[in-house]
Amino acid sequence: MADTDTLPRDAVRIDFERFARTDLCHRPTPIEAMPRLTEHLGGPRLFIKRDDCTGLAMGGNKTRKLEFLVGEAMQQNADMLVTQGAVQSNHVRQTAAAACKVGMKCHVLLERRVPDRAASYEQTGNVLLDNLFGATHDFRPPGLDMNAEAQAVTEQLRAEGHRPYFIPGGGSNATGALGYANCAQEIADHASETGQTFDWLVMGTGSTGTQAGLVAGFEAIGHALPVMGVSVRQPRERQMNAVHALTLKTLEKLGADPIPLSKILVDDGYVGEGYGIPAESTMEAIRLSARQEGILLDPVYSAKGMAGLIGMVRQGFFKPTDNVLFLHTGGSTALFAYEDQINQSLN
Repeated sequence: MADTDTLPRDAVRIDFERFARTDLCHRPTPIEAMPRLTEHLGGPRLFIKRDDCTGLAMGGNKTRKLEFLVGEAMQQNADMLVTQGAVQSNHVRQTAAAACKVGMKCHVLLERRVPDRAASYEQTGNVLLDNLFGATHDFRPPGLDMNAEAQAVTEQLRAEGHRPYFIPGGGSNATGALGYANCAQEIADHASETGQTFDWLVMGTGSTGTQAGLVAGFEAIGHALPVMGVSVRQPRERQMNAVHALTLKTLEKLGADPIPLSKILVDDGYVGEGYGIPAESTMEAIRLSARQEGILLDPVYSAKGMAGLIGMVRQGFFKPTDNVLFLHTGGSTALFAYEDQINQSLN
């Protein structure tokens, strides 16, 4: 498991044992080379951190966050997890599964955030699995403050006699971000064990917790690996500010010093028409990853992140000698909710 003493004795380590935590995750997740995609793009050496292999409910990045969130819920004697997300939310799927694993109920709010989808969009993919895990759910129209909506439902459930624990969308608060501070430690451990170092880490960034946790974790242990977040929803400045705000809260929780906004790196050139709406670059990333490396990406997060990586390689952003690590955040279950669009892109 993670947290073994693999860094040099004088290296800074984070004591995760002081935080409530429950074991949900397969870790460390593999780091694999992507030689065929590297050759196809003619760019720097590309690698992938397989956080689609975290184990719980077909894996994904939210499982790392849920270890700390559900651990805290158990510490508070909760009997129900309450959260929110878009209809095809990977976070909701993994939260529903985590509730099953620890014997809690789960209630979720699903935002109809993505326009013009077929009726099957609310029945297949992640929603099918939410139902299989026994989560109860309500739908909400787009544009609401979904965390506020879910918090209101949490208080209603509390008034009815339940002991609910509220988890924000994406598991993105300072407690959830600990999961990716821990992942930063894991990547640093890998470098120490193998001698394999990286010059960049690239990932899709949405609800901010994954990027904030990584930035805070690397900062806390003094491991200088820049994290480039490829926005899946918001313009660059808004995403940078949101990531920075959570990074500061996470650093405070870790007992580390704050960092300036300039350390938060975001590229918003691959959002397309909006959240959950695949651009052509998204579909190309899905095809290339599948056909060059046998890796499945999802149309909402990981494929937009990979589209950003591909675009940066083509633009000459990286040095030819760089080792670039891509964080695969999972979510391939959602491919089935985009069947028509994927089939059209293959013609």
